This record gives sequence, C-alpha cells and structure tokens, in this order.
Amino acid sequence: MMRALAVVLLSSLLGGCANLGYYLQAVGGQLEIWQREAPIERLLADPAIDEKLRGQLQLVLRIRDYASRELGLPDNRSYRSYADLARPFVVWNVFAAPEFSLEPKQWCFAFAGCVGYRGYFSEADARAEASRLAAAGYDVHVGGVPAYSTIGWFADPVLNTFIHYPEPELARLLIHELAHQVVYVKDDTVFNESFATVVEQAGVERWLAAHGSEGDRERFRQVQRFRGDFRVLVANVRVDLAKIYAAGTSDAEKRRQKAGALATLRRAYEVQRGNWGGFTGFDRWFAQPLGNAHLASVAIYTQQVPAFEVLLKQNAGDLPRFYAAVRELAALPAAERRQRLDALAPLSP
Repeated sequence: MMRALAVVLLSSLLGGCANLGYYLQAVGGQLEIWQREAPIERLLADPAIDEKLRGQLQLVLRIRDYASRELGLPDNRSYRSYADLARPFVVWNVFAAPEFSLEPKQWCFAFAGCVGYRGYFSEADARAEASRLAAAGYDVHVGGVPAYSTIGWFADPVLNTFIHYPEPELARLLIHELAHQVVYVKDDTVFNESFATVVEQAGVERWLAAHGSEGDRERFRQVQRFRGDFRVLVANVRVDLAKIYAAGTSDAEKRRQKAGALATLRRAYEVQRGNWGGFTGFDRWFAQPLGNAHLASVAIYTQQVPAFEVLLKQNAGDLPRFYAAVRELAALPAAERRQRLDALAPLSP
C-alpha cells in the first residue's frame, strides 16, 4: 500500500527528468517514515516501552486532543503515531538568495506550490545542493528541521526529532504543524508560516493556562520575549541591507557595506544576549555564516506575524472566527492579500 501511494505521489510530482533525483529522495524519505511509524496507543500498551518516552507520548495525545477540542484544529490521524528515524532532524532545508537581494529563491512543487526553501531527507544531499547554489553565486543556508507538515495529504507522525522537547516547545510544534492543515495558500510561504506562528503562540498560551505550571507559563512568556527581540534584530538588519542593495553603488561597495551590516548584527546580538540572563537559544543560529539566505530562513516564518496578531485581536481572540477571516484572505489574489495584511501591519523588508 505504501509503495502504491509513493508511486502515485511520484507520478503526480514529476515535472521533468531534471527533478527525478530530487523527487525520488522525497518519496524514499516519506516511505521510511511510514515504515517506521506505529500508533501511539499501541506503543503505550507495550510494558517494555521506555518510561520517559511513555510520558512524552501521553503528553502528545493530551496536547493533540486539546488542539482539536479547544483550538479548532483538525481532528484526524495526524500526530497519533510515532516514528524513530534515528537521526536528529527529519529534513534539512536549503535556503538561497542572490548576493544583493533579500528575496529567497523559490522552488515550485505540484501540491505545495512555490516555497522559499527546498527540503532533503539527507543532510549530505542538502549540503550538495547548497554547494551547487553557492557556486552559482547565491548566498546559501542549510537548516535542520525537526518536523514538517504534508498539509493534510497524509497523517503526519510524531518523531524522535522533537518528542523530548519541553512541554511548551512540544505544544508549540504540534499546534504550528496542525495549523498548516487549517489554511494553506500555494505560492505564499510567508503567509502560511506567519499564520501558523500566530496560531502556535495563541495555542500554547491557552494550553499552558489550562494545564501548565506557573513556571512553564513564565518560561514561555520569557522565551517569547526573547524571540521578539531576535525578530527585531533580524528585521532591523534587513532594513539596512535593503537600503544598501537599492543604492546605485558598485558591487564592491555593496559587498563592503553588507559585511559591515552583518557584523553590526552580531554585535547587537551580543549586547541583547547580555540582557537575557543566560539564555543562549540563538547562539547556534549566530554561529553559522550570515547572509541573505540565513536571514530569509527567519523572515519566512515571521514577516507577517504582526499583521496576523492584529487580525486575531480584531476577532476578539476567537480562533474559529480568526480562521474564517484568514480563509477569506487566502482566497484573494496575492497582491490584494498582501495589501490587506499591510494595512493591518506593514510587512518588513
């Protein structure tokens, strides 16, 4: 059955021989997930299961039921099975952007439309693609991803790549991925990810208010503040870089000013980090080479978050009403959709 589904998927996706290798690895990766997954209820019935894993799987089911019952997210088979992939990430995303542009390169697929990254189930394959793009003159970034959504085409499982996250982070990830099954717009990655990020934030706050400890709630509020500070740092350097790239200076001068802006970002982070009381959650991000693609890997998920936050408030925090309003936006032509969101909160560069 799984192989038959994979063949259907492959035949639907193939757009030419040039893409054959990429789609074969995608189908192979999905097959591996299916082969390794098992229903959580069956695993919980096994007396030999590791007790720490048992506790986390039980927590997943509680969060999963809450997400459908209280947050209006889909009630289906997604995140009711578990697969151990024996690796730290399920996929590695490749981001690319021209040397003097903040716009990420787009890759287009039959089901998902065009997105600002390309995912690989093998880190080696991802880095080979990044090397190819770098040789062509792009800024590139490779990021490991603990979870991804098939946006409702298949029932996505819980994975070893995130099962042992702390409760707020586990809830955040599950709610974010389920939000993609509520609204998904082809060819608009920023819209999709920003919407899911706002649902995740609202959902985790409500989960913790109902089920979390005061310590969990305070830690989540604190980390949310740190994430907001980080987004501001990234948005500020993107404003500076947009001005540099738009200026009529030579490439050499743009290159010099770009390096200066990115160095300023690093210094600003060190100052900000000193105000976080020992929080080091973004050190790994800053440990990598900075460039337009690295910045895009953040902006894709956050650029329209302020607009969606305003829209949620306009709907009195009522998530089903919010989803309906977002669906109305999703049905609009791209330019009009962007204009409506800009009217709520201007999009950063």
